[in-house]
Amino acid sequence: MTDPAAQTSFRLAYVPGVTPSKWVRVWGERHPEVPLHLVAASPAEAQEVLRAGEADAGLVRLPVDRDYFSAIPLYTEATVVVVPKDHLVAAADEVTVADLADDIVLHPLDDLLEWERLPGRPALERPATTGDAVELVAAGIGVLVVPQSLARLHHRRDLTYRPLLDAPESKVALSWPEERTTELVEDFIGVVRGRTVNSTRGRRPTPPQPKAERTGKGGRKGGSTGGAQGGKQRGGSATRSGAKGARGSAGGKGGKPGRTGKPRRRS
Repeated sequence: MTDPAAQTSFRLAYVPGVTPSKWVRVWGERHPEVPLHLVAASPAEAQEVLRAGEADAGLVRLPVDRDYFSAIPLYTEATVVVVPKDHLVAAADEVTVADLADDIVLHPLDDLLEWERLPGRPALERPATTGDAVELVAAGIGVLVVPQSLARLHHRRDLTYRPLLDAPESKVALSWPEERTTELVEDFIGVVRGRTVNSTRGRRPTPPQPKAERTGKGGRKGGSTGGAQGGKQRGGSATRSGAKGARGSAGGKGGKPGRTGKPRRRS
């Protein structure tokens, strides 16, 4: 592993639609001495950013090159279809791929959904990006199938989206070059996996604290003072016991006050 002392910051790449804010906040609480810098990257660029060492780890969309990268799947996103608000699909709660058979379905070049067969009718040209495809949907050219987070990212008032039940899904993962698994990377793995701050996995262990000094067998340093205090405490206990006993002898059964009778005359 690389010596973490040589690093003064941690760089995290992330692709559109992924929201790393929660993990960034937890990192800041646990490692205020190591600032975290976010590196935005397109899905196509994310792996190259990590290969080039421009980021220590990345929140990316699968698949990645597993011969070079380690990856921990984090969650799977629902897939939706983006349509104009006056489209027939907008009247349904959810749709299937078969419902799009008569529509032109745009397939941008940065699409990472793995289709066995593309739905609907193909467009004459593929848009360069998802953002370009959203503009074409707004222009009435076709519809677009994307992970739900991208539909939210490119939200427009004139568009809406509905869940597409039988479409491929996008998986988001934490990924990094396996040969550069630093201690800071291990620490971030602990953050995304929800490990507590006291966990020994994925974080640097706390150095052991020195034990308190002792003098003599069973005695603490400065025992004479402690003995005096102990004697004072024991004396206090004895006084309380004596007072309790006095109350018990003066009182009758059950601690009630007893009758003393007439005083005796001295002989």
